[in-house]
Amino acid sequence: MAEDAHPPAIPETAVPTPEAIEFARVLFARPSSFVMGAAEFEQLPDTDLPEVAFAGRSNVGKSSLINGLVGRKDLARASNEPGRTREVNLFDIDGRLRLADLPGYGWAKAAKTTTRKFQNLGRAYLRGRPNLMRAYLLIDSRHGLKPPDIEAMDALDQAAVSYQIVLTKADKLKAGELERVLRRTSDAISKRPAAHPEVLATSSAKGAGMPELRAGVAAVCGLIPGQA
Repeated sequence: MAEDAHPPAIPETAVPTPEAIEFARVLFARPSSFVMGAAEFEQLPDTDLPEVAFAGRSNVGKSSLINGLVGRKDLARASNEPGRTREVNLFDIDGRLRLADLPGYGWAKAAKTTTRKFQNLGRAYLRGRPNLMRAYLLIDSRHGLKPPDIEAMDALDQAAVSYQIVLTKADKLKAGELERVLRRTSDAISKRPAAHPEVLATSSAKGAGMPELRAGVAAVCGLIPGQA
């Protein structure tokens, strides 16, 4: 599909208002459910709802972050086996938006042909969903950006998909260490055309950054009253 299928990025303030935070809290506390796991692009559902996608290296904490967003432990399945997510897993939030958990990357246990298949599925999703409002690229704050992450950002820039960097497991770092990782990551994306300028630090275990992430998702999907 043509690369201009995605809507233009919605301007946002760096700090969500208290009203936006509360709206998003209520939204993500409403019923959420697993929709499907698509092994082929053609299996994906209609593009009738706005979607945001979560991508990242294997074991970066995508499942934990999705569960943290909705305040549940069992919506997205976490696994200790790297690369278990080999489908695009979709989750419905109150019939108003969907979250997409994309296949992980950056691991080598699967055969090359298998790895290529589900990584190509993730790329096809990013390029071919006109209702994709933003991709969130998850980075383990303890390790920072690695070559596979740079490749992912290159692909997102080339596909003209708006994306934001989300640091996970921020509770594992001391405050000074986290600030340095935030600064280095911000510098690395400063000239990337499709990157949102704000890097968000989160902790699924402690809840840090989750209210802001919920509000950002709701805003980019056009759901917050007065900001659509």
